[in-house]
Amino acid sequence: QLFMVDNGADDWRIAMTYERIFFIALELIVCAIHPIPGQYLFTWTARLAFTYAASVADADVDIILSIPMFLRLYLIARVMLLHSKLFTDASSRSIGALNKINFNTRFVMKTLMTICPGTVLLVFSISSWIIAAWTVRVCERYHDKQEVTSNFLGAMWLISITFLSIGYGDMVPHTYCGKGVCLLTGIMVKNAAANVLRETWLIYKHTKLVKKIDHAKVRKHQRKFLQAIHQ
Repeated sequence: QLFMVDNGADDWRIAMTYERIFFIALELIVCAIHPIPGQYLFTWTARLAFTYAASVADADVDIILSIPMFLRLYLIARVMLLHSKLFTDASSRSIGALNKINFNTRFVMKTLMTICPGTVLLVFSISSWIIAAWTVRVCERYHDKQEVTSNFLGAMWLISITFLSIGYGDMVPHTYCGKGVCLLTGIMVKNAAANVLRETWLIYKHTKLVKKIDHAKVRKHQRKFLQAIHQ
């Protein structure tokens, strides 16, 4: 009904496309994931770090169902879109329509990053840190006999040294679930940091280390530098 009203169509089959049907089905699946009432156990086998001894534990199936619930955080972006002045203000939408600008979630997020980049980066970093630490704690709670990574503060320390690509090696995850979280954390940070550092170096190279400055190349790398920050 909403798509029919937005598109001014009389038949819902005209307003719906395969892409929209796919995203609606995906959203229903994401929102349907929820821990099952009751206690259902499964045998979880892992190999401990350093000692390489096998660890077998009866884990609750709620672990598998609770971690994907973080996918629902996309609803925060939707709430920000629906409460944004760019989306609710009639004058802004009129100007956007005249210039063929679609006020979607991506546009609102880019606007926030332009207005207050430090705040957006701080909130995103802290939120990712807490979510990753909680996930590691849940993954390691059944196999960490010394209560190092299964402790929330210990998990936060593990994520922080992985996030900063330090890696002291004083604590490591035992399960593939915890290792996967640490791997994603390291890849996410190193990819973003590498792009920013590369473009910063190229800007410095073409402005300070050459006899004649090529302004076209400088603008090119400045453009890529801004894209790396926004990504």
